[in-house]
Amino acid sequence: MKTNNIDQVLAFNRAYVAAKGYEKHLTDKFPDKKMAVLSCMDTRLSVLLQDALGLKNGDAKIIKNAGAVIPSPWDSAMRSLIVAVYELGVTEIMVVAHTTCGACHMSFAHFKEEMLLRGIPAEELERTDVDLTAWLEGFHDTEESVRNTVAAIVNHPLIPSDVSVRGFIIASDTGELTEVI
Repeated sequence: MKTNNIDQVLAFNRAYVAAKGYEKHLTDKFPDKKMAVLSCMDTRLSVLLQDALGLKNGDAKIIKNAGAVIPSPWDSAMRSLIVAVYELGVTEIMVVAHTTCGACHMSFAHFKEEMLLRGIPAEELERTDVDLTAWLEGFHDTEESVRNTVAAIVNHPLIPSDVSVRGFIIASDTGELTEVI
């Protein structure tokens, strides 16, 4: 039987749990710094983001998606932020986009070709209930995207005015933060 990455992860996990590797990460569900961070899912930020922000496990709620954006006021990232505010005591939100993001200049046209090559039926790509062109569109200016995301959070009807929301761009290589708004 061919071993794949998931099988390797499962084997590691069994050894990790047996050795009680988790003990150094024990915390509760409430963020110690009462902070949430909305960032990109880019693999370069998997460890760099928390290290560069000086966050340890339990300090903040980390919410990640493609591009660190709020494409709709009712999407899952916004839902997570609202839960963080009302259920988990979050009072500050950082939006942290990054340099050389793959969501910058992302387009449905590219995805469409890839989807067709991988066997997705053309009729699925012409759905009338979802505008796939808008849904899979990226952004073209990272600073503008950060401003738009911060505005979407600040202006959301369910986010109270006492929650501080600020936006940043992190360098994907060095972790240097630049404040946008």
